[in-house]
Amino acid sequence: MMATAQTPAMADLHTGEHGHDQASPGEIAIGVIIGRTSEFFDFFVYAIASVIVFPRLVFPFATELTGTLYSFAIFALAFMARPLGTVIFMTIDREYGKTAKLVTALFLLGTATVAIAFLPGYSEIGAAAIWLLALARAAQGLAWGGAWDGLASLLALNAPPSKRGWYAMVPQLGAPLGLIVASALFAYFAGNLSADDFFDWGWRYPFFVAFAINVVALFARLRMVATEEYASLFETRDLQPSRISDTVAREGHNIMLGAFAPLASFALFHMVTVFPLSWVFLFTRESPVRFLIIEIVGAAFGVAAIVASGIIADRVGRKSLLMGSAIAIAVYSGFAPQLLDAGAFGETIYMVLGFILLGLSFGQSSGAIASNFKQMYRYTASALTSDMAWLFGAGFAPLAALLLATNLGVIASGAYLLSGALWTLVALWLSGQRERGDMDAG
Repeated sequence: MMATAQTPAMADLHTGEHGHDQASPGEIAIGVIIGRTSEFFDFFVYAIASVIVFPRLVFPFATELTGTLYSFAIFALAFMARPLGTVIFMTIDREYGKTAKLVTALFLLGTATVAIAFLPGYSEIGAAAIWLLALARAAQGLAWGGAWDGLASLLALNAPPSKRGWYAMVPQLGAPLGLIVASALFAYFAGNLSADDFFDWGWRYPFFVAFAINVVALFARLRMVATEEYASLFETRDLQPSRISDTVAREGHNIMLGAFAPLASFALFHMVTVFPLSWVFLFTRESPVRFLIIEIVGAAFGVAAIVASGIIADRVGRKSLLMGSAIAIAVYSGFAPQLLDAGAFGETIYMVLGFILLGLSFGQSSGAIASNFKQMYRYTASALTSDMAWLFGAGFAPLAALLLATNLGVIASGAYLLSGALWTLVALWLSGQRERGDMDAG
């Protein structure tokens, strides 16, 4: 169970007893936000391209719908590769340290991302374009597994008891911020270039920008690794990786609970970002540029909702907020998808409501079960939990939702979202039962 006392390193962080290598709480928060924003920017640049670029560039032999489904299948590869990336980079972490791990992981992420920017089309190299895209996508997944730095969970776990919800939401701001920047870039290029120029070279620029942002994020994260606070947390095992086999053997049950606890928010994550863009692009006459602007507006509401989640969680508790938001998401899944066929007004309502619910739930989804992990396994267990949550909740969400919507009607896409909400409620209930059992046994 989680101790309420702060670690000496976190106490030093507040008192400022270290020298020039000390990082203030504000610097740590900024470093975490920059790191997460860069990851999500990479994520959304690929996600948007998987809807409006890759079906035409890589799958021109298929119909628009089939090409998008193929593109979403490759989209899922990153989530399948991410746990393997955690295994590989945890080994690098143990053998060579966190600096080597982060540099290698972010170099791989940047290389894979910029490689996509140079990707030739199917018309130029045939099926090799498909294989190269799949390889780059899998490499992104491996890199995301290695980019895990543990600071998100530690910000929440080592915060004062009355501020844990507030600290937990800070890293989650990277998701809507990354979406805003990615959507704005694609909207600019798609809106100001001819179709031929956009599909020839315009879509490639956001991937170059992603590489540049990765460089900035690398230095921001290395700044954190260089602090004495980070070194102390490593020495006290808060940031020390354990062996994957030992971690799974000792914490496997909690890892699975932690993976299913945020499924409502992770499923909703793609139901308000990737899936609606694909539906509007394929089945309406709406401009993708205009819908990208609607996404930007929705994401701005998401930022506000994430901030609000920190305040609310500190008043009612993180798990209470997650359970309440899961119930709200279940209700949302029953009617909201139909709004995508209701024109610009319906699309805006769908996105704004969706992002508000996403912000409230996603803002507290990071490490909701992390306090259940024993200290010596917490770092590795938290990384594996994150990997599994993204795989189960988000990896196949666009593909599943589009298949359901095209075969059974757009309202059927809410079934995937409903299943995520139900799994969240079950996982949180089981977690509560397990915690009470542990206290009774004690």
